[in-house]
Amino acid sequence: MINGRKLIMIGSNNYLGLTQHPQVKAAAIRAIEKYGSSCTGSRFLNGTIDLHEELERRLAAFMKKEAACCFSTGFQTNQGIISTLVGKDDVALCDRANHASIIDGCRLSFGTTLKYRHNDMEDLERVLTTNRAEITESTGVLVITDGVFSMEGDVVDLPRLVELKRRLGFRVLVDDAHGVGVMGAHGRGTAEHFGLETETDLVMGTFSKSFASLGGFVAGEARVIDFIKHHARSLIFSASMPPSNVATVLACLSIVESEPERRERLWAITRKMKQGFQQLGFNTGLSVTPIIPILIGDDPLTFAFWKGLFENGVYANPIISPAVQPDRALLRTSYMATHSDEELDRVLGVFEKVGKQLGIIH
Repeated sequence: MINGRKLIMIGSNNYLGLTQHPQVKAAAIRAIEKYGSSCTGSRFLNGTIDLHEELERRLAAFMKKEAACCFSTGFQTNQGIISTLVGKDDVALCDRANHASIIDGCRLSFGTTLKYRHNDMEDLERVLTTNRAEITESTGVLVITDGVFSMEGDVVDLPRLVELKRRLGFRVLVDDAHGVGVMGAHGRGTAEHFGLETETDLVMGTFSKSFASLGGFVAGEARVIDFIKHHARSLIFSASMPPSNVATVLACLSIVESEPERRERLWAITRKMKQGFQQLGFNTGLSVTPIIPILIGDDPLTFAFWKGLFENGVYANPIISPAVQPDRALLRTSYMATHSDEELDRVLGVFEKVGKQLGIIH
């Protein structure tokens, strides 16, 4: 609802539609009634309650990793992981389309940051082999990539990345903020989708997408998680997740584990919308996920398209530089398991109408 007018939301990261789930809202309310609104302190001081510890245990079990550690935001999670693990003699290698939190984490580290072309494993190998001066036998090398790339909905070429890892001996951190809850048979993310969970050293995830809350986590080997927990400044010097947020995630995790039909519905919607947009003549790029971009390229035309959709009752997100490359302005559409077919058909009809009015499709 905006100014008393109803719109169809296709700009949310609420992929499983859990923000309004009665079980989720009830869990948050119970947590506030029991614990109050906040712990008002760091996890290392007065900011840890039994809910935080229960969530970390359950996340580790769900992700099939030895341990997990929760942060107050996803952005802080990446900052903490990378700035803690990448020391002055180490190298971080980043996909050029990685999330801003990864870039900032690299900037905060004392190591060397190198970049490779988006999802181009041949270029990653080239960067590794042509920077021998920085990469010696004693150098720690961490390759960092989004699992699902948040603006255009494409997925990392993890099989090829793992093949390089086996041959060249680096470690891998996958930022699966948009993958956990959505990708894989059980919702464990991109690594599960490709059957490469044991080959992925660290998985980062957030609670502000499928888990309908706020916060982030990292899961991996217990000794690595323990090191991060005791050295990550963004964890040590931040107030912990409020009890209601933690309880929300725990409730969502139970639903993710017990209601696979939500993911199945989300993927049916994804197929319907991608096919519908393509049949209308829109460019949806390389998306294979519930994030479906409508690539336009021109900034003013992108905003005009957004405005036309808005005026016709559809809310999407206009995306321009620096969130994407300057020539890849787009409308970012994303879908929820709770969208009805009637709503989706309405969305496609509005896109057709506005797209033709602006000359984007014919």
